[in-house]
Amino acid sequence: MRVLLTNPKLPASFWSLTESCKISSYKTLSPPLGLLTVAALLPPEWQFRLVDLNARELTEDDWQWADLVMITGMLPQREGFLDLIAAAREKRKTSVVGGPYPTSSTGEVLETGVNFLVRGEGESTIPLFLAALKEGKIGGVFEIDGKPDMTASPVPRFDLLNFDDYLTLSIQTSRGCPFDCEFCDVVNLYGRKPRYKAPQQVISELETLYRLGWRRQVFISDDNFIGNKNHARSILDQLIPWMKRHREPFSFWTQTSVNLGQDLEMIDLMTEANFNHVSMGVESPEADILAFNRKYQNVRNPMEESLRAIKANGLCMLASFVIGFDKEKKGIGDTIIRFVEENSIPMVMLNLLYALPNTALWTRLQAEGRLLEGPILRDSHGLGFNFIPDRPPAEIVSEYVHAIDHLYNPSSYLARTYRYFLAMRPTRQALGLKNDWTPEETVTHEEVQPRPDRAREIIAALKFFWRQGLRPSHRWQFWRQLLGIYRKNPSRLKTYLIECAIGEDLFKLREAILQYWRKSGASYSGPDPESVSNMGSLPVSLRQEKAARSMN
Repeated sequence: MRVLLTNPKLPASFWSLTESCKISSYKTLSPPLGLLTVAALLPPEWQFRLVDLNARELTEDDWQWADLVMITGMLPQREGFLDLIAAAREKRKTSVVGGPYPTSSTGEVLETGVNFLVRGEGESTIPLFLAALKEGKIGGVFEIDGKPDMTASPVPRFDLLNFDDYLTLSIQTSRGCPFDCEFCDVVNLYGRKPRYKAPQQVISELETLYRLGWRRQVFISDDNFIGNKNHARSILDQLIPWMKRHREPFSFWTQTSVNLGQDLEMIDLMTEANFNHVSMGVESPEADILAFNRKYQNVRNPMEESLRAIKANGLCMLASFVIGFDKEKKGIGDTIIRFVEENSIPMVMLNLLYALPNTALWTRLQAEGRLLEGPILRDSHGLGFNFIPDRPPAEIVSEYVHAIDHLYNPSSYLARTYRYFLAMRPTRQALGLKNDWTPEETVTHEEVQPRPDRAREIIAALKFFWRQGLRPSHRWQFWRQLLGIYRKNPSRLKTYLIECAIGEDLFKLREAILQYWRKSGASYSGPDPESVSNMGSLPVSLRQEKAARSMN
């Protein structure tokens, strides 16, 4: 059986990191881990061809080669996902779909005429699909009650990747989250009771990447790496000596809850294992808004204290915020700006609230008659609502754009980055906290020691310095701050420059959103209610547009 594994193109968004990829000469951020895991669950004698449309085009030869087309997708990939199903039907190819989007929106996907739909996690559902295929069935929906044991999850087929396409690779050590935030779909998709891979499974996946020649960043894509701190420590206890034996071939980025800042021992273990970035959901500076949305973990301890501890002890952070919650007061955009500036958080992901399918928020809005019907869409700039907010959409969108304008402004971003790194302690190595490796402790096999791509690194450095040190109006600020970091915290200089480079993605996103905003005829001081309502509502039907406008 010849299987074509396809991943639709991801629309430009915060997570695209398109500019960082351009600077580094990679095609896209990361590969589809779900497809690689599915490939490992299928018979080993089958042939596989991975086509990630974020990295290369799908050719006619790919279509003709395939006996079976497997398509994955998240909600933002909806349009490309449906296009791939249509193309498979046109070319008379058997299609199999799975992933978060078809799992959450099964009815909409089945209407396309897809052959097989796999709901939920592949470890439990792929065997059902294989059994149906063996019986000669030509279609079906496969799901199972309960969640699979993660110890049954195989090492993903990383060998199917072209490493030169990707800025980072991903692994996963757990699924599910112990928290139950109203707006989050993790519990709906993966359950509230986290499930875990054994530490040795995690090491085996890293060993596979190492032997295949990967030597860059690894994103641990758990929804909350510290959801079970005992499990996180058990992984770190094995990961730290493994990293030392292999001379730290990887750096790590993961997602955690803000309460990481209350556990200095955990932060210390993570930095010893070479974690350098964490993403976390702050969501709102207002405690009453957090409590209303069941984000209780963010109000149990002083949030600023947690963020300061994370910063001071050597981790870079990406903090996400949301505008548009119920019970939010006018001026929340300025409140978020003040909070970010006071805590000197460089990387901020700012979102307009969106009701994800089958979440507690979705259910509540539906019961209140506020959920707008129609396809699950939002525009390319993330400015759509699929529900009727409890204050004027024009007001919410205006505050969102105002906050984006400030937070993603190059001068503001660079200033926060500078303050952040001045407040961070030196690296473990500079503090003498990392032991030197001895030859006996170190893996030295020549076949697993690829030469660094110095040419790529030099080209990336030239691109970066052109973008921030020569071309822009803020170039003098860049050089002053660079000199300041060199003098005051030199061991953090490399990570500081990487953080500055990531800013290029935020600067580009700011330009796109502001340009779209201006074309709509809106402004901060006096937005036209009609034009902003049209932009701030989901353009599915005239009835829905009128419903959103009626809130003004």
